[in-house]
Amino acid sequence: MSVELATPTASVSAPSTHEHPNQFALLKQRRFAPFFWTQFSGAANDNLFKFAFTVMVTYQLSVGWLPPALAGLVIGALFILPFLLFSATSGQLTDKFEKTRVIRFVKNLEVVIMLIAAVGFLSSNVNVQVPLLLGCTFLMGLHSTLFGPVKFAYLPQALNERELTGGNGMVEMGTFVAILLGNIVGGLIVALPGVGPHYVALCCVLLALAGRVVAQFIPLAPATDPGLKINWNPITETWRNLKLANANLVVFRSMLGISWMWFFGAVFLSQFPSFAKEVMHGNEQVASLLLVVFSIGIGTGSLLCEVLSRRHVEIGLVPLGAIGMSVFAVDLYFASRGLPPVPVMGVATFMAQPAHWRVMMDLALLSLFAGLYSVPMYALIQLRSQPTHRARIIAANNILNALFMIVSAILAGALLKAEFSIPQIFLFVGLANAVVAFYIFMLVP
Repeated sequence: MSVELATPTASVSAPSTHEHPNQFALLKQRRFAPFFWTQFSGAANDNLFKFAFTVMVTYQLSVGWLPPALAGLVIGALFILPFLLFSATSGQLTDKFEKTRVIRFVKNLEVVIMLIAAVGFLSSNVNVQVPLLLGCTFLMGLHSTLFGPVKFAYLPQALNERELTGGNGMVEMGTFVAILLGNIVGGLIVALPGVGPHYVALCCVLLALAGRVVAQFIPLAPATDPGLKINWNPITETWRNLKLANANLVVFRSMLGISWMWFFGAVFLSQFPSFAKEVMHGNEQVASLLLVVFSIGIGTGSLLCEVLSRRHVEIGLVPLGAIGMSVFAVDLYFASRGLPPVPVMGVATFMAQPAHWRVMMDLALLSLFAGLYSVPMYALIQLRSQPTHRARIIAANNILNALFMIVSAILAGALLKAEFSIPQIFLFVGLANAVVAFYIFMLVP
């Protein structure tokens, strides 16, 4: 099926069983390519906006009630909060309504949010600018909350079983590349003297508009439960969704497994700036380099899943991924402890030292195995969930992910307060992951 962009109202046909050479062939498919670039632009915009705003509050603005040390935490918490409040509702909306129309509504919402954010970035009054951008952070979290269930519920309607692992691998890889590009571009643009915030405003609006244009070409995907009555109470609906998922043990264990991956990954991602500065004695560019290495690892692992699973949903990759995550997290502890204190290094000086290559290799392989670990479980949830309830179960998974990430932030904070070093925190999480790996090994035939 070639890309045909002339008929935006076409619908997803039954997934073909035609053999494609690999998952990259999906990028030429009308049923996948517009969807892929829509979600890619949304993830890039989220992160460009958040990172540029964080850099502004940390380095450029003087806000008495929001000290720089707390800025990242406040912005992160505001972004996560809608996942806890609205995931249950967004799952119901996705099951009840035609999915492509939901996607287009979410992209319309993104354009409106980015226009409001542009006013914030262009304002010269800090007392207007910061509250407006904090409000937009919450709204972009809402945008991601609404998009999450439809993102994963669309794939099983558009792809067949042999394409599902590859499709999920492409989406996972695309998401991490978009996060990486959003962070790098946001950081570079906002730092431009005098005009940085103006260019950030322009980029955010243009990315939102580009995502909305591409969304117009996604084929229609029929509603799976059009008769559903919406329960607007997020607490009772979340509990109902968790019970629904728990009724299918394979699905529920996969949800817990994915949430654990987010717990594990959040510890590393949140500590990269401090790890780069205090342990590796590197500057901001070194912190960015570590993020690049981590993102490339996740993307590579996600793409390898299709090859290693021979184009089926292969849950046997999960214990392999979990073991690799532990091995390289533990080795990262040994590779990064006892490095001599030196003046702050740039990227060139940092990479000239052989000891640092071992650290980067550990990060790359740790994240590669995390990709192998998570993609089969996403595909399994999509395959084994009842189609009428699929989006609500994915929404419940998003809530669990958010809770696990919050717990990981609290645990990392508590360990730092207890005077654990950052390498010791990595060791602790690596050993805890070994226990999880052993448990998974006992479950998977």
